[in-house]
Amino acid sequence: MPFDPAVLRASFAVVERRADQLTKYFYAHLFSHNPGLRALFPARMDEQRDRLFSSLTHLVLRMEEPGRLRDYLTALGRDHRKFGAAPAHYPAIGASLIAALRHFSGHYWTQEAEKAWTEAYTVISQTMIEAAAGAARDAPDWWQAEVTVRRRAAPDLVVLTLAPDRPYPFTAGQYLTLSSPRVPKVWRPYSIACAPRPDGTLELHVRRVPAGLLSTVLVNDVLPGETVRVGPPLGDAVLDPGSTRPVLAVAGGTGWAQIKSVVEQLALDGGRPTTLHLAARGGADPYDLATVRQLARRHRRLEVVVAPAGHDGDAEPGQAGGPLCTGLLRHRDLSGHDVHLSGPPGLVARLAEQLTAQGARPELIRYDPGPDTFNRVRPVTTSEWFLDRRDPGWINPTELA
Repeated sequence: MPFDPAVLRASFAVVERRADQLTKYFYAHLFSHNPGLRALFPARMDEQRDRLFSSLTHLVLRMEEPGRLRDYLTALGRDHRKFGAAPAHYPAIGASLIAALRHFSGHYWTQEAEKAWTEAYTVISQTMIEAAAGAARDAPDWWQAEVTVRRRAAPDLVVLTLAPDRPYPFTAGQYLTLSSPRVPKVWRPYSIACAPRPDGTLELHVRRVPAGLLSTVLVNDVLPGETVRVGPPLGDAVLDPGSTRPVLAVAGGTGWAQIKSVVEQLALDGGRPTTLHLAARGGADPYDLATVRQLARRHRRLEVVVAPAGHDGDAEPGQAGGPLCTGLLRHRDLSGHDVHLSGPPGLVARLAEQLTAQGARPELIRYDPGPDTFNRVRPVTTSEWFLDRRDPGWINPTELA
C-alpha cells in the first residue's frame, strides 16, 4: 500500500471536529472551480455533505484492511454511475478534497500529510473508476421505469407497480434505488416487494417519512404514467439457493416488502416449510393483510403469525420488541433454520440478537442494513457532531453490514 494509514488517521483527527465546515468548504471549492459539476448534485446539499463525511470516515477506518477498503470503494464506484460520475470528474474532486483538508488542518498540514492523502486518493479514484467500468459492461447506469399502478395502502403509504424499459434482472430479497424527476438527483433505497414476474414489473412499498423529499412526492403526488429512474439491484438478503432448511421470516412495518418477495419466491420454488411473523406499525393492523392471505393460499406450507398491536413497526424503532419479540419465543431451537429479517434498524438488530440466543446460526440470519429514516435531525455545532454522530451511510448501505 503506497500511503501511510497512520498519517491519514492523525491528519483526519485534526479536521473531523469541523466536519460540517469542511464539507461546505469542499463543495464550495469544487463548484467554484468546476461550475459544470453543480448539475450532478441535488438542490439541497445537507444530506450530501453528511454522506461525504461519512464516506471519508469509513475510508480512513479501512485503510489498513485492503480487502474491506476495495469492497467499499467498489460499491461506491458502481453506485456512482447513476449520479453521472465520469473518470474526468475525479481529478477535480481530489483537488478540492486536498484543498479542504489543507485549509482546516492549519499548521498541522505537512508535506507528509499531503503526500499520504494524494497517494490515498489515487487508490480511491482508480478503484472506483475501474469498478464503474466493470459494472457498465453488465448493466446500464439506470433503467427508466413507468409507474403503471398506484394503490393507497394506508394514509401514509402507497404500493407502486413499475414497468422498466428493459429487462431488470434481480433476485427476490434485493432492493433498488429510485429517483423521480420531481426531486432531481435525490435517490432513495426501496425493497423490491415481489419475486421476478413474467411481465417484468416491479412492486415497491413506499411510506412517507418526516421531511422525506422523495417519499413525500411518491406517496402524495406521483401518478400512473409518470417515469422514474431505477438503479441496479442491490443487497445480499436473498434465499440460499441450495438450502432445504425451513425458513423463519420476520417483518416489521414496511419491512414486509422485502419479506413478501422472499415468501413469493418460496411459493414459486415449491414451498419449504416457512413461518412468517408479521408486525404492524404502532397499533394498526398490517397494511397488506389481503396479500398475506393470498400467499398463504398459494404456499401450503406457510404459517402466518400476526403480532398483536404494539410498537414493532417502523414508527418507533427505539421501542423495537414487544409482542413480536415475545411471539418469536415459541421457537425454542432455530439452529436448523434460515432466518430472514426486515424492518427498522432498531428492530432488526434486536431480533438478530434474540434469535441468535435462541439457537439461530449467525451465518444463516440474513438482512440488509438500513438507515434510521425517523431520526433526521442534523448536528450543527462542533459539540453536537461529537455528541450525536450521524452515520447516514451511502445510497448503497449493503457493504456496511
